[in-house]
Amino acid sequence: MTLIETGFKGLLILEPRVFEDERGYFMETYNARLFQDADIDHKWVQDNQSRSSYGVIRGLHYQLNPKAQAKLVRVLEGEILDVAVDLRKNSKTFGQWFAIELSAENKKQLLIPHGFAHGFSVLSKNATVFYKCDNLYTPEMERSIDIFDDKLKIDWKIESSKTIVSDKDRSNASFLNAEYDF
Repeated sequence: MTLIETGFKGLLILEPRVFEDERGYFMETYNARLFQDADIDHKWVQDNQSRSSYGVIRGLHYQLNPKAQAKLVRVLEGEILDVAVDLRKNSKTFGQWFAIELSAENKKQLLIPHGFAHGFSVLSKNATVFYKCDNLYTPEMERSIDIFDDKLKIDWKIESSKTIVSDKDRSNASFLNAEYDF
């Protein structure tokens, strides 16, 4: 597996080695020693999986300290645009966002460290997203930022008339009014 820098400290793309033959393929999706050798110290404690249809946008979610979550995101079916927004006040990339297309076909993963809000849009007919978290979901620590925030101007790659957003995600705080402690 190859770790690829994104220009955002700690935000990494993971590209697995895929072994394919007439039977299908095999790949390693996580290796504790590789993370340890790269000084990445996450102890995964929760796995989450969602399935969504084209046009769904989920996010931008995060948890406050001390329950902040790092995430290791991959796609089992379909394709998404995965987005991470840097909320770390002392970071050179504070307030900026990074996006990558993750798909069952390209098999890439995104490692999102503490201090980032996370969201994704579904670009295929359906998508199944799987991600590991290094802290348990804690509802009272959960916060969210408006996916259509004017300051962030995220291009979700979905026509506005075809977006599907939950009522909960429609009422998120703006970036400037969001509560974060990173």
